[in-house]
Amino acid sequence: MVKKKGKSVSFDAMVKFFLQYYNIPTRNDIIKLMDKIDRLEMLIKSSLINGKGAAISGIQVSKSKTSTGRTATTSTDSALEVIKRFRKGVAFADIQARTGFEDKKLRNIIYRLHKTGKIVRKSRGLYIAA
Repeated sequence: MVKKKGKSVSFDAMVKFFLQYYNIPTRNDIIKLMDKIDRLEMLIKSSLINGKGAAISGIQVSKSKTSTGRTATTSTDSALEVIKRFRKGVAFADIQARTGFEDKKLRNIIYRLHKTGKIVRKSRGLYIAA
């Protein structure tokens, strides 16, 4: 039997195959990324010039203010405020009742507060502000 000769593969096709298979960025990919980075840098610079976080005519605009003029409080801040109200310690159930957060969310908040050193665990389920 006679073997059929397959199509010869060009060198360019082989290089393209390896670039795609191993996810190697091409020159065009890098140029696109650099353009995106430049656009982001310009956006950041323009936001600073327009007054978001920068001083405008001597008045400092705070980043933590909302459009209504009051400061934005996070769920972590509200849980910490509840814990700070009780000098002898507060139980998990009391924190949950006062904040209205679900179990999992409150457990994660308490874990983060303890890890950062803002609260101390007096005993199991009792927390004191540090």
